[in-house]
Amino acid sequence: MISTQPHILTEADRSYPIGTLEGKVIHYDFQRILTYLEVKGKSCFGNHFKIFEQDHAVLKKLIFCTIKDYDNCEKLGIDPNKGILLTGPIGCGKTSLMKLLKYIVPHHKPYSVIPSRNILFSFNHIGFKAIEDYGNSSFFCFDDLGVEPMGRYYGQDCNVMGEVLLSRYELFVNHKVKTHATTNLNADELEERYGNRVRSRMRQLFNLIAFDQEAIDKRK
Repeated sequence: MISTQPHILTEADRSYPIGTLEGKVIHYDFQRILTYLEVKGKSCFGNHFKIFEQDHAVLKKLIFCTIKDYDNCEKLGIDPNKGILLTGPIGCGKTSLMKLLKYIVPHHKPYSVIPSRNILFSFNHIGFKAIEDYGNSSFFCFDDLGVEPMGRYYGQDCNVMGEVLLSRYELFVNHKVKTHATTNLNADELEERYGNRVRSRMRQLFNLIAFDQEAIDKRK
């Protein structure tokens, strides 16, 4: 059921207004969203979870894209109609943030965060049906894109995630279905992994949002 108050989020029986509602328009407050994300993060991942001030610049891009703040997206060179490709070093918090962002827009269709290696394992087990399953109209965020090995089914090798991304591109072009992803790889490494054709489609599928390469490992 769609919430009649999508600007007021609840966690542990406490309400967190993240903006004000005027008619059908939500005027979001960035600081209030950060407060809610930290509370939700502690609920999902434990009390050690924290929103770091040095990540605010990245968070602004992620949040503005998620809530479709067209004015701020234009200033930052982001297309809110495209998905997010979040890059950064290991442990900087990519997966956690992508798991949390969907909670600030409960009135939007949620996406599932799926490890890319799981799709590879599925392909190795059931073959090309796995590509069909993840190339459908559901909303996904593919986690750790590019670290999965080649798939093999009955002796036939396949660049599984490359094929999935091509299918997701067709969905985006024809039906405006978004795809998100996280990766530790840079643009050149992604092109080497998936080839120029897929890399070209990725430019049209995703907004590239990157953590600084010196971002700290929050898991230490």
